[in-house]
Amino acid sequence: MANKLGTEPGFSKKTKKPGSVPSLFRMIDANFNRAKEGLRVCEDVCRYIWDEKVLTRDYKNLRHQLTESVIKLNPKQLLASRDIHADVGKSTTATELKRADIQSLFWANNQRAKESLRVLEEAAKLIDPSVSLFIKKLRYNLYAIETKALKHR
Repeated sequence: MANKLGTEPGFSKKTKKPGSVPSLFRMIDANFNRAKEGLRVCEDVCRYIWDEKVLTRDYKNLRHQLTESVIKLNPKQLLASRDIHADVGKSTTATELKRADIQSLFWANNQRAKESLRVLEEAAKLIDPSVSLFIKKLRYNLYAIETKALKHR
């Protein structure tokens, strides 16, 4: 089985059917946005609430490295595949509206970023395995940053 899109069974470059190239890019786009948003919330908590220069820098660097890696996955196709009106999971759940304090806000967004990095890592395997490996490194970097942040707080 080949690694490149278009050579895998079930991939169609012309449709948005499940398993098609646009569907895969739509998933990548959504998780890229979700990861960046989660990282930005964590960065801003470290910056504005905790006044933690090193943690702020770590989250910011990770966010920028993620952007650099995803650019290699064809950003024009990511944007072309975006379809927020057809997103069946865009409604907010009750748990998303509940945050007890700044730590729970930080925790929820850190988890969101980790989950999204994992999805990006897996999806990138179908397009460019080297990008997948880099995103895996970013995910492990996030684990380390999270550990520093939680020890400090």
